[in-house]
Amino acid sequence: MLPEPVRGIVAGYAVAGAGLDLGALLWDGDCLPAARIRIPLAMLNRHGLVAGATGTGKTKTLQLIAEQLSAEGVPVFLADMKGDLSGIAAPGTPGEKVGQRAAQVGQEWRPEGFPCAFYALGGIGPGIPLRATVTSFGPVLLAKVLRLNRTQEESLGLIFHYADAKGLELVDLKDLRAVVAFLVSDTGKAELKEIGGLSPSTAGVILRALTALEQQGAGDFFGEPEFDTTEFLRQAPDGRGIVSVLELAAVQDRPQLFSTFLMWLLADLFHDLPEVGDLDRPKLVFFFDEAHLLFDGASAAFLESITRTVRLIRSKGVGVFFVTQTPRDVPPEVLGQLGNRVQHALRAFTPDDAKALRATVKTFPKSPYDLEEVLTGLGTGEAVVTVLSESGAPTPVAAVRLRAPGSLMGPYPAAELDAAVRASPLYGRYAQAVDRESAYERLSAPPAGDGREGREAERREAGTAARGRAAEEDTSLVEQVVSSGMFRSLARSVGTQLGREISRSLFGTARRRR
Repeated sequence: MLPEPVRGIVAGYAVAGAGLDLGALLWDGDCLPAARIRIPLAMLNRHGLVAGATGTGKTKTLQLIAEQLSAEGVPVFLADMKGDLSGIAAPGTPGEKVGQRAAQVGQEWRPEGFPCAFYALGGIGPGIPLRATVTSFGPVLLAKVLRLNRTQEESLGLIFHYADAKGLELVDLKDLRAVVAFLVSDTGKAELKEIGGLSPSTAGVILRALTALEQQGAGDFFGEPEFDTTEFLRQAPDGRGIVSVLELAAVQDRPQLFSTFLMWLLADLFHDLPEVGDLDRPKLVFFFDEAHLLFDGASAAFLESITRTVRLIRSKGVGVFFVTQTPRDVPPEVLGQLGNRVQHALRAFTPDDAKALRATVKTFPKSPYDLEEVLTGLGTGEAVVTVLSESGAPTPVAAVRLRAPGSLMGPYPAAELDAAVRASPLYGRYAQAVDRESAYERLSAPPAGDGREGREAERREAGTAARGRAAEEDTSLVEQVVSSGMFRSLARSVGTQLGREISRSLFGTARRRR
């Protein structure tokens, strides 16, 4: 017979329909295998937070949840920071610790691998390359990557607006640099004057930031073929959801870039998916690892866009889980929308740690537990949980010993991972980068006609432009654009060369019609 407080807690986690098993309740120092803690599958689109100090088991929690979602036919997206989540593709290895954990929580453990697709940003690292065009990425997200201030971000938005209006496709970074150089030229200033202009100093800052980004190797992330994010919604032939694993170990030294790129993936899904309302299971669950990197230094406009995305994407059948160390890493306006919480242990070694602990406790409903004591005493693979019940009400707070994942708790062997990537039906579609004609080529093209007078005028224009910019940074690019002779003809002709329709939504992201 379970104690009275325990019966009340367990009743809150009773699930009539499909659900995920997290583990068994911890009470008064004991693990109670009969007291199961479950999450209703239908509530996974109400978003969530997985938090805890380093080494407390967050990665294994992601693996456990992802396995069960896949088994229920729900596709999953995971960002693999260290390479150890790739093991979800292979069956786990039986062992003493796994056996002990399974016995403690009443789990019938069996080794099982799950269908996976492996991706890499720009092809850096093992995986199918994920790329985005600069046009699609949009000015708000790119401004965060470039660390621009508010005035510079607004100027970047003006540049994107001009390129959209004139049909200048910004496929990669050199396209954007070419358009910036054009807009600070004599002819370009006239083009932009009616909508506000662009100061040479701001243009210089943007050009230098773009150059620095390219020197970090980020140029590989931008280009074509652009990834279709609806590929994340696939199921395997046996009906299980495919787990899309983004391998980030090779680019973890560029956190600002990959965290923003993850936000582009989410915003792109929001832009493309139809409204579906509340479903009996999500269409996709998206785990956003190292979430604090996304919010660090974010502008008010950026935070507002994140908040709106999280609030509205639920009705499109997508659940979002942020993964970080403490709830304080997530802004209150976002944290308030995360209905499912899995909080691993926190440490209180310093005054700042103690403050963070108290702040975390205040984010939970009232509980019979002493949460400050519990959160500092949890072991690896244990957590404090509260989720949304099938009725949408918060469940009682429960301390839980989590189940053991059935897949491999470690990296997938490199040779097998590479073979899986090359065997994927998506590999042939996205593996090879394509550099087609876009803004850079159009601005660098020779002028129409080949008369002597035109060539002489062009040479004079090129010489004047080159001398005037000899001391400027990015001289080579500016000379290529300014001396191309394309300036005057561009103003007359580019407006008639609109090859596509641009629409921008949250974050200023855009998508070509499929």
